[in-house]
Amino acid sequence: MGRVVSQDELILHRGEWKRNGKRVVFASGCFDLLHPGHIRLIEQARANGDVLIVGIVSDETTSEHQSAASVPAQRPITSAAERAEVVAALAAVDYAVELNTATERTLLAQFAPDVVVKGGDPGSDQAAFQADEASTIAGSKVVRIPLEPGHSTARLIERIKNLSA
Repeated sequence: MGRVVSQDELILHRGEWKRNGKRVVFASGCFDLLHPGHIRLIEQARANGDVLIVGIVSDETTSEHQSAASVPAQRPITSAAERAEVVAALAAVDYAVELNTATERTLLAQFAPDVVVKGGDPGSDQAAFQADEASTIAGSKVVRIPLEPGHSTARLIERIKNLSA
């Protein structure tokens, strides 16, 4: 089982992993209302290396992205601390770390993962984290994993609303 760490602690561990020849994978997302699409993304990300770090997008950043996308539901539903704890408990995850818009690119540049995994097609998330650009700075390989059809937090929210109707 993984654990939640600070960005500084993560960077300290990176040196050790590099010395030991460990291939480090970084994936990030909101992970609000965890569903099978999230699990499959995380498991596929893990298959790309020895150590999996999952960045949890902060509450503030998630709210900003939802507003920019004109999403009607208040998001996130679950706090970043709770989302990080849940994601860190998954068997495939070694560490979870909270991210925000101001620090994510700096973290990737300092952390320099071997692989950056992003769900979806290139260009599908212009308002969100730009894995291709950030990983170029860090010298990381970018792996895109297609989204799972029929699985999304927005869809879960709609299903919950329909239960109440």
